[in-house]
Amino acid sequence: MTTVKDQYEAYPYPERDPADEAKRLITGSPSHPLEIDHYLFGGQRDWSQPLRVLVAGGGTGDGLIQLATLMKQAGRPAQITYVDLSTASRKVAEARAQARGLTGISFVTGSLLDAPDLGQFDYIDCCGVLHHLPDPAAGFAALRAALAPGGGLGFMVYAPYGRAGVYPLQAAFGALYAGMPPAERLEQARRLIGELPKGHPFRSNPNLGDHKDSDAGFYDLLLHSQDRAFTVLDLHEVMQATGWALSGFTMPALYDLSRLTDRPDHLTDIQAMAVAEQLNGTIKAHVGYAVAGDEARAPATGGNRALIPHLKGVDPRALAQAVARGQHPKMAFGTTTARLALPKHAAPLIAAINGRRSLSQIAQHTGTDPIGMGALWAKIEQATAPWGLLLYSALLKG
Repeated sequence: MTTVKDQYEAYPYPERDPADEAKRLITGSPSHPLEIDHYLFGGQRDWSQPLRVLVAGGGTGDGLIQLATLMKQAGRPAQITYVDLSTASRKVAEARAQARGLTGISFVTGSLLDAPDLGQFDYIDCCGVLHHLPDPAAGFAALRAALAPGGGLGFMVYAPYGRAGVYPLQAAFGALYAGMPPAERLEQARRLIGELPKGHPFRSNPNLGDHKDSDAGFYDLLLHSQDRAFTVLDLHEVMQATGWALSGFTMPALYDLSRLTDRPDHLTDIQAMAVAEQLNGTIKAHVGYAVAGDEARAPATGGNRALIPHLKGVDPRALAQAVARGQHPKMAFGTTTARLALPKHAAPLIAAINGRRSLSQIAQHTGTDPIGMGALWAKIEQATAPWGLLLYSALLKG
């Protein structure tokens, strides 16, 4: 039987070439410093203090490289420990870090189940790993034991509905190719995938693309020997049982039932998100942040005028120009699309966002009175925050 370790020794995932670091930085969620501050530290972390980080199951290093690079660019100190079972994946991650001249990283070959032995951490990244453990709850518990007071977790776990068709194929290929070495399993499965009936759920699922990107992506998606998906309710249950509390998903609009239909009074917040997940049907992974269950706290909001807003992945000036013209810019998130509907007179506030001005300073800079600022900023936040675009962080504060 091909073990999880065997798989990632043969096909380090995701497939990355360290030479590409000279051309681009892969960014995403979780583990962007702005998100970390927004979801875990109320947008007010003291970034002069070193951030102690554990990258648990770091693979070929996407989360590691993003976080270390952005911290370096911001001139903020970080002490990062990377751990992964696969020596092949670790070599890729180390080469990528070396290509960027990143320092302050300790590389460890091992299991995230040993996380408590590695120290106490302000931030733990665990992206795409917990759902591959024989006992995911043991993984959640080990990470909780490694969390420093006041810290938090950035996670990604698979979700079932957006991965329609994957699990029947994993089961079929597991039965067909038992005992075969990884390369032969891959060759056989690639041949068979093209023969699937047109009506097969996998062939008609537009949410999936890893199998088209690389051999490592194909193997990870369709030939994995240990893979389970979590519904919102599953995730809530395992977090509650292991001492975690959800701070928030990085794209809360996808879990907002009120965007789809009226929310009945008898549903709890978690139940409402679960129904939204079912109605949405396209969520293939849950990406979010969590804190210790006895330190439950929500993400930052603009109710605190001392906070500094950022627009992640958006040029504030370009957005402000579009808003001033009365346009409703289209956003695309995988197969989900939405439009930003903002009043024209919000444009000056948006243009004033530079990652260093607080909300109070933006009001002063634009000559907006406090009452008008409160009402107008609420509209900006309501339009952008649910899509993960608006974040509050003191990362760049002088």
